[in-house]
Amino acid sequence: EVQLVESGGGLVQPGGSLRLSCAASGFTFSDYAMSWVRQAPGKGLEWVAAIDSGTYTTSYVDSVKGRFTISRDNAKNTVYLQMNSLKPEDTAVYYCNKAPASNYWGQGTQVTVSS
Repeated sequence: EVQLVESGGGLVQPGGSLRLSCAASGFTFSDYAMSWVRQAPGKGLEWVAAIDSGTYTTSYVDSVKGRFTISRDNAKNTVYLQMNSLKPEDTAVYYCNKAPASNYWGQGTQVTVSS
């Protein structure tokens, strides 16, 4: 089955950086676009970023443009999210998934941005 394992979260101060990783298995990774979504406390899921399977074209929600960078390494079946200039409103549990989304979700990784 599809397995997605997110890692790299933690507690950082505003303006800090984190790099999230998502290790994928159970499907042909290189055939699928990959996305990051997040869920802030008391809020619903929010799509954050995506990278396509062929051209590696990227897209982002407006609130993270210029601060976050999604990338992938098909040889490692891994997608990354480099997060710079973090803000308190970025605090959330971050999840990755393929597109079309799998019914299997990872545990997510907690990102907390606070002084």
